[in-house]
Amino acid sequence: MNTSLEEKLRKKSIKPTAMRLLVLQTLMEQNRALSLNEIEVLFENADKSTIFRTLKTFQENYLVHRINDGSGAIKYALCDDDCICSLKDNHIHFLCTKCEKTYCLKDTPIATPTLPNGFKANFANYLIEGICSACA
Repeated sequence: MNTSLEEKLRKKSIKPTAMRLLVLQTLMEQNRALSLNEIEVLFENADKSTIFRTLKTFQENYLVHRINDGSGAIKYALCDDDCICSLKDNHIHFLCTKCEKTYCLKDTPIATPTLPNGFKANFANYLIEGICSACA
C-alpha cells in the first residue's frame, strides 16, 4: 500500500481500506472533480454503493467536497489539508462546456458578497462555465 495515501487518510481520521486508497489515488491522479459514475467506470468490478459510501466518508471527514456544476451529477474534488468546508474554504469551480470536466480554481480570488441584515450564509457555490486550457 502507498504510505503517503494511508497517512493522508489517517490525518482525516479515516481508516485506510483498499477501496478508500483506490478512490483517493484516483482523485489525486485525475486532478479534477469526478462524479460517482466517472469513478465507477474507472474501476472494474467495483460496487457502486461501496464507492458512494467511500465518497460520503471522505466528505464527512473533509477530504473531499461536493460540487453541483449543473451537469446533473454531483462531483467530488479533493479538499486542501486544512479545509473544514466552511465559507472561508470556498473557491471557484470551472465547468468546461467542451470536455465537460470540472476543475477547482483554488487560487482565483472570490469577492465576498455582503448579505442583507438577518441573512446568514452556510454555503455558496461559485461556478464559471467556459472552455478549459486543454480544450482552448
